[in-house]
Amino acid sequence: MIEKSASREFAEHLKLPVTQLVASTQAWLNEYPNAVSPNPLIGQERAVTAIARSQHIRSSVSHIFMALPSGVIVEDVVQRMSSEQGWTTDSMHDWVYLANPEDERAPICISLPPGTAEAALVGLWEYLEKLPGERKERFNQLTETYASAGFRHYLELVADKLFDDIPGSELASVVISHTEPKPWYYCDRVSQASLFGDIRLQSIEGTISAELHLIRPGALLQANGGTLVVNAAELVTQPELWRQLKHILRTGVYEWEQPSTTQAAIHYEPDPIPVDIKVILTGSRELYSTLQDYDGEFANIFPYFAEFNGFYATQTQPVAPYFDFLAYVENKARTRPLAKSAISTLLEISACSTSHQQELSLDAIALIQLLEEAEVLASLAGETEIQGEHISKANIDAENRDRLLAELNWQSIIEQQVQIDTEGTVVGQINGLTIVGMGGVEFGEPSRITATVHYGDGDIIDIERKADLSGSIHTKGIMILTAYLANLFAKQEPMPLSATVVFEQSYHEVDGDSASLAELCCLISALSEVAIDQSIAVTGAIDQFGNVQAIGGINQKIQGYFEICKRRGLSGRHAVIVPKSNLVNIHLSQEIRAAVAQNLFTVYAVSHTTEAFELLMNTPCGEPSNEDKDGLFGRIHQRLQAVISSQHQPNKPWWQRLFKNSDTTES
Repeated sequence: MIEKSASREFAEHLKLPVTQLVASTQAWLNEYPNAVSPNPLIGQERAVTAIARSQHIRSSVSHIFMALPSGVIVEDVVQRMSSEQGWTTDSMHDWVYLANPEDERAPICISLPPGTAEAALVGLWEYLEKLPGERKERFNQLTETYASAGFRHYLELVADKLFDDIPGSELASVVISHTEPKPWYYCDRVSQASLFGDIRLQSIEGTISAELHLIRPGALLQANGGTLVVNAAELVTQPELWRQLKHILRTGVYEWEQPSTTQAAIHYEPDPIPVDIKVILTGSRELYSTLQDYDGEFANIFPYFAEFNGFYATQTQPVAPYFDFLAYVENKARTRPLAKSAISTLLEISACSTSHQQELSLDAIALIQLLEEAEVLASLAGETEIQGEHISKANIDAENRDRLLAELNWQSIIEQQVQIDTEGTVVGQINGLTIVGMGGVEFGEPSRITATVHYGDGDIIDIERKADLSGSIHTKGIMILTAYLANLFAKQEPMPLSATVVFEQSYHEVDGDSASLAELCCLISALSEVAIDQSIAVTGAIDQFGNVQAIGGINQKIQGYFEICKRRGLSGRHAVIVPKSNLVNIHLSQEIRAAVAQNLFTVYAVSHTTEAFELLMNTPCGEPSNEDKDGLFGRIHQRLQAVISSQHQPNKPWWQRLFKNSDTTES
């Protein structure tokens, strides 16, 4: 055994101080600027640049897919980009349908300068009120006032017509009017009518018909000449609309769908409208990948990929601009002012949500929801500012609302319905840290892993796999730790012992490789017959050389084990072992940090399996040789050699084995 002083020094070397268990918000606060300017585009330079480049190209093959993480408010980011980049409305026109003097069922479409449609139609009415021989002067006035070839052509077409010569009951209808042109339109709830428009029908005395005023435009025509933003997830669930949009973008022409009733189609065919538009699809990166895989035309039509960040990387960018993003969030939440302590707490929670000590969240909606709840608490407390304690309580309350299932699981452990030992030592048993997904929530909890050893050919039997409860990644982890053991103990000779490993009282699929380190520690304990300290829980993946690798969900895993230990009473021995490469991901609650500061709970960070072995079994690893009598590896080596020696001894008759200590002679 190693000396207590050496053991203590070794453990202290691996122990993490409280300062490494949370992001350093004070360093960020030191960069708080003298003035802030609300901006939702902070940290999105890559995506903004891609969209700006595409906006300079007006063609049928230069459209954009905007990949958005959770929490981005589409309207806000598009409005900001439109303003900053100066999206133009120069190509926008008013669109009008006029009665066709030659065919009542085929209205004529004309374009007019933006904002002039109503006045132009008044002029047309006045033009037709005059007798054909008296229209020359009015014709000249109208064509000079409204620079539209289509309007001029229509005036010429009806130059010798009277009202009675024009069929139908309506002369004209304004389809699109840009009195105050908007450079972009957003179609969030996608349907045939909302995206493309439609032609409605009317019934008069039993006769079903269409009229000019029943032509209704969709977002596509409203944005014609500018930019159309479309919710891609809504669009692609309706394949016919997706095909129709692609056809319009390829041809540059919008043709109206024929109106129909349940009985029959109504022949009404307005002129098609030329389309000059920039389309931005919004959706997830996964949807973008799916469209690329399943639609061969997609990449040709939407070559510009603008991916928005879900976090702000402080290790590569100054922190000061992030406060502009927080100012935007604060404005959206419409809260009272934030005190300095509130900003510090908000930064801490923001970093926690990214699971990285050098990244801050850009999830605007989550931060807005947090501030809105903190606003209520500040109001109830009669405070003029939101304090840090209000944001902390709002965050804790939000987490508690999702914790019922977690607490029921933890309670089953406390009541020993699920056996988890957090005191004492046991050979071949360890507490692994896992993430459980249940009812739409995820939480951490310890899982008891056990291992037994028996004569065999060196294989490791994974009971989870045998029971079809092992995912492919977990199976890969078992194979890797098998290779690690073989590399240590079976370089020259086959390993004559086999082992069985299992997650006890686990009735759902186990996947992921984050239990590899715990399973390996359990196997080393079983092989060396050295007990594991049950007060220490373990998580981490490994490679074939024993290096400990990063895993996911580290904060939830630590929290889950801490909750069990806290409910049983923290002894000062309770601890977790985590990969050193996960240090940047650790962001623990104030409660856990307080326990660490009081030496009631410990977080150890290891980079190699041997460090975990020595912490858990309080025994040096040593070398796998006969000379090392006390080390873990030496014990395992000697045990294996003993088994190999026994296998090579000649078999004696049973009576010789029975009376091996007696002298016998033949009579």
